[in-house]
Order: sequence, then C-alpha cells, then structure tokens
Amino acid sequence: MKKLILIIGVIVLIIIGCVVWTSHNAANHSNPPDQKEHMSQEDKWKSQPPTPVKVKRVSPHEINIGMTAQETNIRISKTATYKAWTFNGQAPGPLLVVNQGDLIHLTLTNRDKMMPHSIDLHAVQAAPSTSFTDVNPGESKTFTYHADHPGLFMYHCATQPMLQHMGNGMYGVILVKPTGGYPTDSIVDRSYVLLQNEWYKENDYASMLNGNPEEVVFSTKALYKGDRHTNGDDFTLKEQPFKAKAGERIRLYFANMGPNHFSALHIVGTVIEDAYIDGNPSNHLKGLQTVAVPPSGSVVVEFLVKKPGRYTILSHQMSDAEKGASAYIDVK
Repeated sequence: MKKLILIIGVIVLIIIGCVVWTSHNAANHSNPPDQKEHMSQEDKWKSQPPTPVKVKRVSPHEINIGMTAQETNIRISKTATYKAWTFNGQAPGPLLVVNQGDLIHLTLTNRDKMMPHSIDLHAVQAAPSTSFTDVNPGESKTFTYHADHPGLFMYHCATQPMLQHMGNGMYGVILVKPTGGYPTDSIVDRSYVLLQNEWYKENDYASMLNGNPEEVVFSTKALYKGDRHTNGDDFTLKEQPFKAKAGERIRLYFANMGPNHFSALHIVGTVIEDAYIDGNPSNHLKGLQTVAVPPSGSVVVEFLVKKPGRYTILSHQMSDAEKGASAYIDVK
C-alpha cells in the first residue's frame, strides 16, 4: 500500500511539473521576457518623426553612414497605423548605397528610450559578437566594415528576440554596387527599388511565431536623387504606380524583408529577360517567369514593357498578393 501511495505521489508531481513547465514555456514564447516592459507601457509610446540618414563619402573608397533606431507610427493601410520599431523612422528602413570595396563606418544611434537595438549587415564579413552588438537607449556606437561582395543585401536589427524586432519593422537593404557594373547596364532605360515585408497584429509575438501576417506589402526606396521612398503599405504603389514608356527595359531591385514568407516575384504581361540572384552579377539567369525570393533574399531583374497599359508586379504566392503584395507600372 505504501509503495502504491508513493508511486501515485511521484506521478502527481510529474504531472504538476509538466503543467508548470508548459505554462512557463508558452508564456516565454508569447511574451519574450526582455520585451515585456516595452509591451506593457503603451502610455510611454511617442512617435518620433523620421530622421534623414546621414551619408558622407570621405574618400574614394571610404564612407560614413549615420542611422537611428526609433519608434515611429507607420501607416500600413487606409485604415491602420502601426506603432513600428524602425530605422530612421521608415519601415522598411532607408536604402543604403555603397561601392564594392568601400570601407564603411556605420554609426547607430538608439533613440528608443525603452530597449536596446542593433544592426546586422548581410553585406559584410564580421564577427557578430563584436560587430552587431546592442546599442542601449540614448547611446551611439560606430562599427567598421568592408563591403567586398557586390549585391543587394538585407540589414536588420539582431537584438533578441530577433523575430520581434524584425516583425515590428526593423529591416532594410544596402546595395553594394559591383565594381564592373552589370553586363546589361547599357540597355536599361530606368530602375526602381521594390521591397516586400509583412505586418502582423501589432507587437504580437505569438502571431509572428505562427507566421500569419495581417498585411503583406510593397514599398519603394530612393535609388537616385529625386526618387521617392515609401513605407510598406498595401495602397501607395497602386494609387501612385511606377512609370515607364512602351518599349523600355526596366530594372527592378527587389528584396524580401520577410520575416517569414517567401516571395514569388512575377510581372504580369512580360518575361524576366535577365535576373541577378542576390544582386550579384555572377549569379546571372535568363528567361524567367517567376523568381523565388526567400526572407532576407533579393534579386535584380530586368524586363521589357513592349505595349502601353498597366502592368502588375506581385508575389505569385496568391494569398500574400491578396493581402497587399502587389504594385502597378503604368506604361505610355
């Protein structure tokens, strides 16, 4: 009898332990402990106006870049504004452009009063433990990198939990222009930048973990002086389409910020003549209908718009297109 009671007692203790561990584990996933304070203090939120990125070339092969981490309200649809965690008050963040072989001095200033942020540049080879470290609220840090590889690369906040920082808007792209250019440079008539990103239920970590976004959206960034930049929303690039003329060859610098979904880049009414995977001239493909672009991946595509009319750019993962991942080109 005593042995039976002892066995029952052990079983009860095991069950209690499992319940406690499961509850603790679930709580940790839905509300990451190091972000709880920020999540619970809505009254401390103050939208900060966008801050222009500072770029200064100090020598032919050396460039200084100044960026901010900050909280900014981003309009993501006609009816919704998101309290985003951003770089420089944009989501996605500003386009950075450097040359292959540049030495980059990047200063990140954290204007967020509640938590640390960081920046991870996919374009560089560096030790993350020293080169992608957190910047505490109110502080600035300068990091130095070499941009040896050409292409279109993602950057993002790498502060843990990384998914939450990225899911709230902390990502962007850096273009490392190839030393010899692209083999098709001479036949391109005009170029645009197009980015895809996902918006989840606001600051809902469980939603981000489940990978079920409420919006999947496009944005454009200024490649040349005078170009526009937009935030990721589901309406601007439909209401204000890209422009082209019949017979022109268009180059599109496309990157997928994710953080979770693949993109299936497709341009309705044409064929992709040339594609450079990750924006590297060595990764050259021809004659494609659709290009699969993973989260944090990119591609530079070129295509002809032979006849006047409206052309649609979309992710052919149709559920995402229906959630906003499409834009127009108006051709005259």
